[in-house]
Amino acid sequence: MESRADALVGREIELQVLSTYLTSPDRRALILRGETGVGKSTLLDHASELATTTGHRVIRAVGAEAESKLPFAGLHQLLYPLLPDAEQLDGAHRAVLEAAFSGGDGTPPSTMTLGIAVLDLLSLATTSKPLLLVVDDGHWLDIASAEVCGFVGRRLAGSAVRLLLGMRSGVPSAFDAAALPEAPVPPLSRQAAEQVLDGRYPDLDPQLRERVLAEALGVPLALVELPPLLGSAYPGHGLDGGSRSGGGSFRHRFQHVYGTRIAALTPDVRAELLRGALDGVGAGAGSGPTRAVGYRMLDAEEAATCGLLDVDPVSGDFVFRHPLVRSTVVQLATPNERQAAHAVLAHVHRHDVERHATHLAAATVDPDEQVAATLEAASASARRRGGSAAAVAWLTRAAELSESREDRSRRLGDAAFVAGQAGLLDQAQHLVHVGISPGTDSPAAVLASAYVALYGDGEVRSTHRQLVGAVESLRDGTTGGPPETLARVVNTLLVISQYASNRDMWEETDRVLTSLGDLVPANSRLHHDAWSDVVRRGAGLAERVDRAFVDTPPFEPWDVALLCGAAHRVDTLGQYRSQLRRALDRERAGGTRASGIAMLHLNHLDQVASGDWAAAEESGERSLELATARGLTLFSYQSRAYLAVLAAMRGRLERARELQAQVDSWARPRGIGLLTQLADTAGTIAALSEGDYEAAYLHAIGITRPGSFEPYQHQASQTLLDLVEAALHTGRTQQARDHALAAQAAGLPYISPRLALLTYGVLSMTAEDEQEAAEMYARAEAHPTSATFPFELARIQLARGIRLRQLHGRRASRQLLSRAAASFELLGATAWTERALAELCAIDLPARASALPVTSLTWQERRIADLAASGLTNKEIGERTHLSPRTVSSHLYRVFPKLGVSSRAALRDALEKLPDRTSA
Repeated sequence: MESRADALVGREIELQVLSTYLTSPDRRALILRGETGVGKSTLLDHASELATTTGHRVIRAVGAEAESKLPFAGLHQLLYPLLPDAEQLDGAHRAVLEAAFSGGDGTPPSTMTLGIAVLDLLSLATTSKPLLLVVDDGHWLDIASAEVCGFVGRRLAGSAVRLLLGMRSGVPSAFDAAALPEAPVPPLSRQAAEQVLDGRYPDLDPQLRERVLAEALGVPLALVELPPLLGSAYPGHGLDGGSRSGGGSFRHRFQHVYGTRIAALTPDVRAELLRGALDGVGAGAGSGPTRAVGYRMLDAEEAATCGLLDVDPVSGDFVFRHPLVRSTVVQLATPNERQAAHAVLAHVHRHDVERHATHLAAATVDPDEQVAATLEAASASARRRGGSAAAVAWLTRAAELSESREDRSRRLGDAAFVAGQAGLLDQAQHLVHVGISPGTDSPAAVLASAYVALYGDGEVRSTHRQLVGAVESLRDGTTGGPPETLARVVNTLLVISQYASNRDMWEETDRVLTSLGDLVPANSRLHHDAWSDVVRRGAGLAERVDRAFVDTPPFEPWDVALLCGAAHRVDTLGQYRSQLRRALDRERAGGTRASGIAMLHLNHLDQVASGDWAAAEESGERSLELATARGLTLFSYQSRAYLAVLAAMRGRLERARELQAQVDSWARPRGIGLLTQLADTAGTIAALSEGDYEAAYLHAIGITRPGSFEPYQHQASQTLLDLVEAALHTGRTQQARDHALAAQAAGLPYISPRLALLTYGVLSMTAEDEQEAAEMYARAEAHPTSATFPFELARIQLARGIRLRQLHGRRASRQLLSRAAASFELLGATAWTERALAELCAIDLPARASALPVTSLTWQERRIADLAASGLTNKEIGERTHLSPRTVSSHLYRVFPKLGVSSRAALRDALEKLPDRTSA
C-alpha cells in the first residue's frame, strides 16, 4: 500500500484546499470525493494531523459495509467519545440521544430533533478547544447517520466544529442529497505518478514501468500494487510471472493481489480476518478507537506481516490496511465459512438486540421461528430509534425465516406497512404485490396495499372495500395486531373516504365506525366529523381540534398532518401554523416523504387563505415536484388542483384551465371526488374572474345544488360565495337568496370563522331589504377574523360597494370600492383588481385621485365593444369572434363600467373619446 509520502506527491492543490478549510471561518463541512485508491484516506490523515497541531480535537469514524444497515452505527462512532458530555444537556436533548442509541418507549427521534441534540452536544464539546470530525468511507455510513450528519453539516456556521468526509466516486449514498460542499480528489498527473512509481520501484524495467503508468492512470494505490501483479521482477510480493492479468478493473486487480496473500494464510487466521470483516472492523489507522463495540481480531500477526493488516497506533488493535482487503476477505470465504463466522459474532453480540439479530439472520439458512422473532424484535428496536429502512429489512428477513405461512404473511405485511409509512413506496409495492400470500393478509398488509394503490394510482374504490374488510376483521377478532393497528386502519379508511367524497362510500364508512362503538379512538372520531360532512358535523369541532393539539403532543408526522387537516376544514389552521411548520421543517430535514408532502399541501392552503399567494405558489410547486419525484401520483394531481385554484384567483386563467383539465381528466374516471370538486372550484373562480357568470354558475352547481349543501361533498360549503355571486349575475336572484338562507339555516357561522364571513356576506348580497343588507354586511366586516381571509373580504366589499353605488351614488360606494381594489391589488388578483377599478371608473373617472392605475380596454374588449356599437347582437358578435354569446355578454358587462355607460346606445360616443391604442 502507498506510504504517506507517496499519496501526498502531486497533491499541492488538495493540501492547499485542506489548509484553507481548516483555517477559514466560513467553510465548516467538506466532502473529499474520489475513486478507489486515489489517496482520500491519506489526505484525511494529513488533515487530522494538521488540525491536531493547530489545537483541534480530532474524532474519526469509518464507514463499513457490514454496518451500513445498522441505524446510527456511524453516528455512534462519531459521538461515542463525547457521550460523557451528554449528561450536561437538557433533559429533552439527552432523551433524544438516548432514544437514538438505546431505543425506548417514546416517539422515535426525527432527523431534525436528533440533529439539534447533536449540535448541542458538539457545542458542549468545543468549550475548551475546536473539534474536527473526520469520516472516512462515508458512502458506507448507514442512512440514519448520514441524514443526521448532513443536517448537522449544514448548520455548523459560526461554531467551533468542522466535519470532513471522504467519499468514493460513483457510489450512491445518503450524502448525495446533503448539499455539502465538495472538493474532488483526482488521479495524479503523469509527472507526479512517475515520481511515486520511481520512488517505490527505482529499478523497474522500462517496459513494465510504461505499462504500469498506462494502466494505473494516476491512481496511487495502483502505482504501488500493480508492478508485482504485472510482472515477476519482484518476488516476495506473493505473485509470480503467471499472475499477469490483462483486463479487469482496479478493484478486481487489487482484490487479486490481496486474495493471493489471503489464500496463503493459515485457516485460523483467515477465519479471524473473516470475523473482523463481517463485523466491520476498521480499515486504516485511526479507525479503532471510536468503536464502542465490535469484534477484535487476535493472533493475526501473520496477516499484518504480509501487508493485509495494520496496527492502530492508539488502540493497538489490528485494522485492515484498506477497505478492499476487508471486502476481499469476505468474497473469498465460502458460504459455510461465512455462516460460521456470523454464528460466532451473533454470540459475541448476544446482548445487543440489533447486532445479534444481524449476525443471527446471516448465520441461519432454514426457517427458524426463534430467529424470526429475534429479527422482529430488532425491527421494533430500529423503529423506536427512527431507523425505518433497517426495520423493513429485518422484518423482510424475519418473514423469510418464518415457519408458518401466516407468520410469514404477517411479517411481510408489517414490513410493507413500515415502508409505506416511511414513504418507501417502491419497497411497499414490492412487498404487497410479490411477497404477501393471498387470503392471509394482515391488517398491516392491507394498509400497505392501500397506501400503494391510493397514493400510487389514486385507487379509491378497491382500497375502500379492503379497508372496510380490515376494520370488520379487527372488530370481530378474525385478525389481531397491536392496539394502534385499529386506529391506523380507521384513519386510512377515513382518508380514502375523504378523497372519494362519495355518499355511498361515506355511508358505508359511517356504518362500520358505528359498529365499532367505543373502540374508535377520539381523534379518529374528530377526523371523521371534519372530513365527512362539516356542514352537519362541524358544530364544536374547532374546540375539539384545539383540545387534541393541547392534550396529545408530541405527534408523529401523520398525526400532525391529520389534525392540521381537520383544522383546515374549520378554517382554524392559522392558529396551528407554528406546529405545522415545525413538523414540516422536520420532514424536510429528513427528506420530505408522503407525510411531508401532505403538510406542504396544508401549508399551501394556509398561505392561500392568509393572502401570502407568492409563498403559496412556491409551496404548491414544491409539493408537485416532490410528489412527482417520489411516484406519489395522487399527491401530484392534488398539488395541480390546488395550483389551479390559486391560478384562477390570481387571474392566470390559461394556467388555471390547463391544470383544471389535467386534474379532471385524471381524477373523474377514478372517482376521486375531492379532486374533481377542486377542479370545478378552479373552473368557477376562473369564470368569475373573467366575468363569465353563466359558466361559473354551471361549475358551481356541479359541486352542490342551490339551496342545499350536498352531504359528504368536500367543497359544498367552500363554494358558498362563488355560487351566490354567479347566480346573482345571471339573474337567478331567487336561487342566490335560497342558498344564502340555507347557509344561515345550516348554522355555517357557528362552524368556522370563514363560513361566518361568507354567510353574512351572501346574506347581505341577496337581501331585498337594505336595512338587512347593511346589518349583514356590518356583521361580516366586524367579524373578529375577517381580516385573516383577505380575498373573501375584498369580494364582499366589492359586492357591497356595487350595491351602494346603484342605490346611493358614488359618495357612498367609493371608500368600499377603493378598499376592495387595494386589497385585490395587494393580493395579486389581477382580474378582480381590474373589475374593482372599472367600478371606480364608473363612479367618477375624471375626479378620481387614486394611486391605482386606470385600466383601459383589453384588445378583446375593444373589439367586442366596437362590434356591439355597430349594432350587432351578442350572437352575431360571437360568430365573428368565435366566442359564445354568454362570453360576449360577460365581456360587455366589464366594458360598460369601464367606459362609464349603461347601455349599448352610449357605446359609440364613449369609444370615440378613447385614445386609439388599447392595452394588450
